[in-house]
Order: sequence, then structure tokens, then C-alpha cells
Amino acid sequence: MKIETERLILRELTLDDLDCLHAIFSDPESMQHYPGSFSLEKSKKWIERNIKRYATNGFGLWGVILKEENKLIGDCGITMQNINGKMEPEIGYHINKNYTNNGYATEAAIACRDYAFNFLKLNRLYSYMKYTNAASMRVAEKNGMEFVTEVEDQKNIKTRIYSISRASVS
Repeated sequence: MKIETERLILRELTLDDLDCLHAIFSDPESMQHYPGSFSLEKSKKWIERNIKRYATNGFGLWGVILKEENKLIGDCGITMQNINGKMEPEIGYHINKNYTNNGYATEAAIACRDYAFNFLKLNRLYSYMKYTNAASMRVAEKNGMEFVTEVEDQKNIKTRIYSISRASVS
């Protein structure tokens, strides 16, 4: 599986990506909207879980490669998540803090949205984030998503949910 955009390539993660992803997941600043940063073992399990998702669902979080540098700068993709009590397809991403504010998360998220609607034939997608994660809210909005609701939860205190339907982008 490979998705190509103007500046990025999205491809399946492998354990060879561990060092690059762990640089993101172990950084407290990058993980400020998560309960905490990851150990090396937790980062490895993250990749292994996505490899299983590729086999089970045909999708997961993919490595985001910056074409210009041929370097993995994060992950982005579709996973099944518990959204307000129901398992739904969600677009999520993590971009290395040295590459943020360049539109890479938005470019990757739009590519995932289009893949989900055009190839996976999903009818609706979601993105959810901690209520303090303004950057992720902007990416969701640039991806054509609309705010649906805010719910209280144990992990994020409050989670904001955004959504988009296939019909709205056709």
C-alpha cells in the first residue's frame, strides 16, 4: 500500500521505522495531548499493532515520508476507534515537531480521507482529539470535517469529535 501526494508518500510502517517514530512518541512536547510519552517498547508495540491492522482491516496508521528528504517524519492513517461508544473509522496522525506548521499533517489527512472514501468505500470518517489540541482541530477542519460534539472521558478530560461524510466530498 502506498499513497502519494505532492510532497509526501504514505506507506506501511515496519519495525525499521522504530527509531524515527520513537523520536516523536518519546518527546513530551510532541505527546503533550496524550496521557504521556512512550517508552521504546510502547513505540515498538505501536508499530506492531499497525502491522496487524493492515492484515485485519486493510488499513492502519502509515508512515509519512517527506519526499524531498526521503525521511519518515511521522504517521497518519485510519484506525477503528471507540468514538462516543461506537467503533468508527478515525483519521489520526503524529508529525515530528521539527516538521510541524508546514501543512504536512493536513496533506496526509486529506490523502487518507480520499483513500478511505474512494478505495475503502467508507461512508463516514471521524477525527477526535483532546479539547486543548488546537492544531488537530485545524487539521480536521482543513480536511473538511465539521465539529460534532465534545464528550467527557477519562483519558482526555474532554474530547472533541469531528466528522465528514463521503457524500459531502463527492
